[in-house]
Amino acid sequence: MRAVLQRVRRAAVRVDGEVVGEITRPGLMALVGVTHEDGVAQAGVIARKIADLRLLEDDGDAHAGAPGPERSVADLGAPVLVVSQFTLYGDARKGRRPTWNRAAPAEVAQPLVEAVVADLRARGLEVASGRFGAHMEIDMVADGPVTLLVEAQ
Repeated sequence: MRAVLQRVRRAAVRVDGEVVGEITRPGLMALVGVTHEDGVAQAGVIARKIADLRLLEDDGDAHAGAPGPERSVADLGAPVLVVSQFTLYGDARKGRRPTWNRAAPAEVAQPLVEAVVADLRARGLEVASGRFGAHMEIDMVADGPVTLLVEAQ
């Protein structure tokens, strides 16, 4: 399982023009991909990384005029937008057409993406999500930009 984490000021995901998931303050957008060998253990690792990686800036002491040390979404109570992204396991090494053979089928991937969301919520975090399998439009305001690829081996 892997996730691309993007530090954002805000982000929203729409399906057929309807907002299905949104965060309106600084946090993380997590694009989550699942491969065939993944299970609940990998979902837990990814959720822990999303919650605990120190990717956000703390406003620190507003009077000092400088941001504080980097903090995690768990440290700050920041929101997370989780979007399933099977294309994270695309392979474009040959030719001009990527293959998706390494991406898990929906019946494997959907419960694991939902497990990531459930794990984050169990940690007390505010979590929004996209709609699995839908064609989604994502709007976001990247912060930094700060983008990191994390994997659960």
